[in-house]
Amino acid sequence: MAKTFKQAIVVGASSGIGAEIARQLAATGCRVGLVARREEELHALNRSLATPGKVFIHDVRQYDEVPALFQQICRELGGLDAVFYTAGILPRQEPEEFDFALDKLTVEVNVLGLMAWGHEAAQRFKTQGEGAIIAISSVAADRGRRGMLSYAASKAATDSYMESLRNRVGRYGVRVVTIKPGPVDTPMIAGMPNMPFMISAGVAAQRTITAAQHGATTVYVPFIWRPIMGVIRLIPSFLFQKLNL
Repeated sequence: MAKTFKQAIVVGASSGIGAEIARQLAATGCRVGLVARREEELHALNRSLATPGKVFIHDVRQYDEVPALFQQICRELGGLDAVFYTAGILPRQEPEEFDFALDKLTVEVNVLGLMAWGHEAAQRFKTQGEGAIIAISSVAADRGRRGMLSYAASKAATDSYMESLRNRVGRYGVRVVTIKPGPVDTPMIAGMPNMPFMISAGVAAQRTITAAQHGATTVYVPFIWRPIMGVIRLIPSFLFQKLNL
């Protein structure tokens, strides 16, 4: 049965898919907690929403802030139905580049931030007996790529964490949804070459919300990526190593 969200948190709401999710949720009357570190962008977004939400300035690497902030948002929204974790970075790295500082930052934002928010959401929704936790992963999670060393690893960790969380709290009525987009037209990938089947952030947001409302588990966006990645996963490692994918 499709679920209509009345209160939702969007972590990483200042741009891209997160901003579009906030806009589309607000258009249905949902009150949204807008979470990101860029204050000006968040306030501008909130002014544009059909149903004004609440702005919360937060760097997802500040993990210790999350428990208290999460409870504050729930109080100010008057409840909570869903948490969308859309924060993420895609560092530009050369195929032969090794940069641990970038790797660390990628894992901090893409994985540890998700865990901090996912844990809080899971505990609340388990007690409620309902709720949805949604994370933006990537088709890049399905194979390790030479030019996406830390990004592919972080998204593979996202997939594994979300599956583990689903297995832990799904039996209590909690929906745990992993969204795996291909290229999405956002500032994060601006100027990058070879972007097949690119979709807009608005389309990605709409399909993310629909998946969450219907309680899907893992969704490729657009769907064409599911068979494509199915084939790519079957390529033997010795051959995949020779391909510049």
